[in-house]
Amino acid sequence: MYEDYSHQSVPSKKYRELIGTAVCVFNSNNGFIIENILHIDNDKTYNWFELTDRTSGRLSKPIKETITKASNDSIANLFEELVEIRNRIIHSFRITATEAMSSENDDQILATKHKNSGTQEIITEEYIMNFIRKNDELSSKLHSFRGY
Repeated sequence: MYEDYSHQSVPSKKYRELIGTAVCVFNSNNGFIIENILHIDNDKTYNWFELTDRTSGRLSKPIKETITKASNDSIANLFEELVEIRNRIIHSFRITATEAMSSENDDQILATKHKNSGTQEIITEEYIMNFIRKNDELSSKLHSFRGY
């Protein structure tokens, strides 16, 4: 598929919408993680500027020292899983879908290679939807932790 604003072929509008939604919900949770860290950080060890400058994967220690310490490791574990999936989406590469993968002929989609195993995986709409649902689960856990 081509758009007026790019000479490069791109995935379908629906696929791009799902990718955009996935990025937005993850970014929302990343900010909410930081908000929860700061809310529970009575020693004022962390500040918004420093936490915001960190990559998501480097929030593990502050999460464990605050959120996990005050509750359990379910938020930390789920966020760590989401960071890995987000990395697979962001560091993906584009491929042309086969007929079995897409109803569109020559439709562009994303695939990823898992770092340590070298295993490749197609980033299907279902893969993206599962990521969005897991982000919804994390958001609910963060709201519950915060007392909303």
